[in-house]
Amino acid sequence: MKIFRDLNDLAEFNNSVVTIGTFDGVHLGHQKILTKLKKEAKSIKGESLLFTFYPHPRMVIFPDSHNLKLIQTIDEKIESLQKFGLDNLIIYPFNKEFSRLTAFEFVRDILVHKLKVKKLVIGYDHQFGRNREGNIEFLKEAADMFDFDVIEIPAEEINEVNVSSTKIRNSITEGNIEKANDFLGKPFQIGGEVIQGKMLGRALGYPTINLKLTNELKIMPLDGVYAVEIKIKDEKHFGMMNIGMNPTVRNKSAEQKKYEVHLFDFDEDIYGEKVVILFRQFIRKEKTFDNLDELKKQIQIDEKNIRNYFNTNSNR
Repeated sequence: MKIFRDLNDLAEFNNSVVTIGTFDGVHLGHQKILTKLKKEAKSIKGESLLFTFYPHPRMVIFPDSHNLKLIQTIDEKIESLQKFGLDNLIIYPFNKEFSRLTAFEFVRDILVHKLKVKKLVIGYDHQFGRNREGNIEFLKEAADMFDFDVIEIPAEEINEVNVSSTKIRNSITEGNIEKANDFLGKPFQIGGEVIQGKMLGRALGYPTINLKLTNELKIMPLDGVYAVEIKIKDEKHFGMMNIGMNPTVRNKSAEQKKYEVHLFDFDEDIYGEKVVILFRQFIRKEKTFDNLDELKKQIQIDEKNIRNYFNTNSNR
């Protein structure tokens, strides 16, 4: 997949078939559009092209009130699209100036003159341009004027997967991680760097890796305990993750939110390593315990439940 971040660096596309959108999460609904995009490109021996934006348009247009957290970082989005087999990806630097383009200017100056569009694939009810004035009726008129085809994916075809980025964000923040994963067609993930912690887990017999998150704009799951897979140096391990305030023992002062993972059957020094956490199942909400013994008993229950989930054998 070729990646472009500047319209002045574009290659000469061969019969470009284009779609437009933020595609946060590259979820099942997005995948319907991308599948159609690839099929249409193949039908005219052309190239598939996604025109997307960074940062997210809402963050630019409503900088003080968007309250938006992203399902994917830009690097995660690129990885998903590469796996999907897209030919070309344009990541356009969305800014105030670009937001003022009319729909006509966008079609004429970018789709036609820059991308040499032959076919435009869009989801139903797609709108774009200043004041979202570009709709399917406008696109059909523009297509006649500039000689390209518009292919709208019907509502029923998108709705049959019953998914949206908003539904995924809600599922993640509510702790319904399995539902979010079903919508995404893959596990929700976060990335982080392993840092030094207070080693309370080690004192309880459950050493943890503590994470410093790599992207503050990323949405985070509900506080609690999760069954997770951890990618470390291209190897995958099982474990249990706790998200929340630490310590979780009564009469201790709350600190900033912690992201801690106990890896099963693992004993290596990985301070400074970048890791990826894949969320598989929500186990329970965060609790406050009267003492460390109660906390340890609950951790033992959590471990048993999560090992059973992964169908692994405990060495304890």
